[in-house]
Amino acid sequence: MSPSVNTKLFRQLPQVEEVLHDKALTSITDVPRDIATSAVRAEVDARRQEILNGGTPELSLADIAAAAAKRVQLLTAPSLRRVVNASGVIIHTNLGRSVLAEEAVAAVNEVIVGYSTLEYDRKTMARGSRHDHCESLICTLTGAEAGIAVNNNAAAVMMVLSTFAAGHEAIVSRGEQVEIGGSFRIPEIMQQSHAHMIEVGATNKTHLSDYERALTDDTAMMLKVHPSNYRMTGFTESVSIHDLHNLAVEHEKATGKKVLVYEDQGSGAFLRLAAFGKYAEPAVAESLAAGADIVSFSGDKLLGGPQAGIIVGRADLIEKLKKSPLARALRLDKMTLAALEATLRIYLHPEKAMTRIPTVRMLVESPEEVRERACALRDIVAKNIDPDLVDLEIVEETSRAGGGALPMCDIPTYAMRMRFRKGNAQDCERYLIQESPVIVVARIHDEAILFDARTILSEEEMKAIALGIALYFDKIK
Repeated sequence: MSPSVNTKLFRQLPQVEEVLHDKALTSITDVPRDIATSAVRAEVDARRQEILNGGTPELSLADIAAAAAKRVQLLTAPSLRRVVNASGVIIHTNLGRSVLAEEAVAAVNEVIVGYSTLEYDRKTMARGSRHDHCESLICTLTGAEAGIAVNNNAAAVMMVLSTFAAGHEAIVSRGEQVEIGGSFRIPEIMQQSHAHMIEVGATNKTHLSDYERALTDDTAMMLKVHPSNYRMTGFTESVSIHDLHNLAVEHEKATGKKVLVYEDQGSGAFLRLAAFGKYAEPAVAESLAAGADIVSFSGDKLLGGPQAGIIVGRADLIEKLKKSPLARALRLDKMTLAALEATLRIYLHPEKAMTRIPTVRMLVESPEEVRERACALRDIVAKNIDPDLVDLEIVEETSRAGGGALPMCDIPTYAMRMRFRKGNAQDCERYLIQESPVIVVARIHDEAILFDARTILSEEEMKAIALGIALYFDKIK
């Protein structure tokens, strides 16, 4: 024990049973006693450890009981909660990425209330495959011969590399060895999949001849990785899928050995969104038409569906993936499949997808439409708080696609800017996130809070924002 420890403090720690009889804990009637007891012990142990570290914590029975009650509440209250996204980041990774379409939500609700045809074939009245629910839709929308969906695109990349390149060489440009969110790095995923990565080209320029010189009898594939969350500009050059396909064909003619052309497209898109001009992401169908044998992409980014990784390509290759042990380990559950299938059906009518899929709608919505929503938010907030507390105005701002998509694209938007005459932006932001009945995530700029209307979904969410703001000012009176 350190000489600086005040041993007298240990005698001031209340007994667990004493703390349990405090009103802060006796008022909690909907949890078993052993849960409350564990919380009290944990809190007392925390104070004891602080004393051992030379600290002088608060040791009153009331304070310990209140802290233990918070532990119980944190344990029994849901951690995963709905959020109003007023940040302007459309595919917000921290907030669950894409918002599901109403049709997808309805499909999930349909399958979770009872049993479902997850792996049951009504035609044969026998066991079926869960892959069948989405495959025909995926093929129709992309032009692929076959497809399979797994639990995210990182899993898809791992599955493709493990199945077709394990123990063999996979060629990738140095300029495409990307890292995306969560420290997902192409070199590390290659190592994990036991593929031997062959780097070609320079960081800024890779030529077709670089791939050609790297081809050997042990080459299993040429991998092209979409840069997703960054772009190199200036003196740059990369090799197209079309050219890689032609190189693979010539190599097979010369050696008799087939080399796969695989593109990890990252965000993925079924529609090339003309609103973004040169920044528009390539559509999956374009990569397949250019000669890619396999393409993988996300279901919950530009596609606007649930978390999923979709792999499309030649039927023989997809069939091999379906038979891989990883297909079971990485398979989708019934709720995700229901949401994905419903989202894909919307894409059968592209004009419908532009309005019915929230992510796509928010990406292409005109600034004028967003401004109307910003004005509506301002009016609702103004009705709920004292006008002397803040200044509210509508300002031009910039939204972001987020999720590693369209990184160079500025999306014009409008936001409600709230400047404070009482209180401040930092404290209000903290209240809206930590204490408001509905969590509201906005952004701070120049000592004001900006509520970007592009990502505010409904009048209900506007009212939630107004309530949170009103409660903040009630608290600081």
